[in-house]
Amino acid sequence: MSTVGIPGAQEERTIKLTPREIEVLSLVVEGRTSKDIADALYVSKRTVDFHLANIYEKLHVSNRVQAFRRATRLGLIPMDSLLAGS
Repeated sequence: MSTVGIPGAQEERTIKLTPREIEVLSLVVEGRTSKDIADALYVSKRTVDFHLANIYEKLHVSNRVQAFRRATRLGLIPMDSLLAGS
């Protein structure tokens, strides 16, 4: 028995974001700026930017919109975050 897979599907299943990265990305989905996210999480803007850089690297993207789209497609963002951003 053989399995036919979608190219890249295995890689997509192994992408793991930390709870904090998911939290940052969820706030990005709401349209918040890095400064707003920093204030909400009681961290520096630099820390938020560090988390975003890690998210971009893990998702192989280069900006917030691409990160949102890819994370949504992969099911990495909780649905309540998507609804809250509406």
